[in-house]
Amino acid sequence: MFYFTLSMKNQTLLITGGTTGIGLATAQLLAADGARVIVTGRNPETLAAARGQLPATAIVVKSDSGSIVDAQALGAELSKHGVTRLDGAFFNAGIGQFGPIEAMTPKNFDDMFNVNVRGLFFQLQSVLPLLANPSAVLFNASVVAELGFPTTSIYSATKAAVVSLGKSLAVELAPRGIRVNTLSPGPIKTPIYNKLGFPAEAQKGFEDSMAAQSLFKRFGEADEVAKLARFLLSADSSYVIGENITIDGGVRLT
Repeated sequence: MFYFTLSMKNQTLLITGGTTGIGLATAQLLAADGARVIVTGRNPETLAAARGQLPATAIVVKSDSGSIVDAQALGAELSKHGVTRLDGAFFNAGIGQFGPIEAMTPKNFDDMFNVNVRGLFFQLQSVLPLLANPSAVLFNASVVAELGFPTTSIYSATKAAVVSLGKSLAVELAPRGIRVNTLSPGPIKTPIYNKLGFPAEAQKGFEDSMAAQSLFKRFGEADEVAKLARFLLSADSSYVIGENITIDGGVRLT
């Protein structure tokens, strides 16, 4: 018989991009389990909204994952808030800008790599001195890291880089007692789909097409991903390391 102990009481956990979508859902779930959560974001409106949706014990920090200055200062910023130890960190912040190759610009390329890859790497570097032994690090990638979809070339490349970083850093940080894993969601209902810039009809067509590729014929919910993130950040996954775990409703099987 297996006994699960997902209580996160007395744990301090960081979630980047934690003011909306998967990040916020994870922060809410962890807080409900007793954790002290720290969320970052860059939009004043979503930062303010997150403060109202998280308990008073939560720390909400303005930090732009796309800014190298902010990324490298994250550890110091947490210290200003009295954080001396992290039991886990979920590097979830990410952006997507989709379009055919002819439409992509150097700015699109830089924007996505700066947030999705460079920001993640240097944020982890910055908070490394705060990570306890043992602790857990989780990266948010995507099924597009391994599957080919039109109009996602640059975004997919960033997520493939995240998966690669997860495997390499798992080996590098294991001697310090830091477990690194990656999760790769498929189509999930998050605000990213409202930022694609498609006309309404094209937006619906895109979403219907993505949902149709799932065995469940629907988008996943942010809460469903949050439950997997909670497991990978908890002691219940203490022997899981260097893995890229997919949560996509069976998209890979269709």
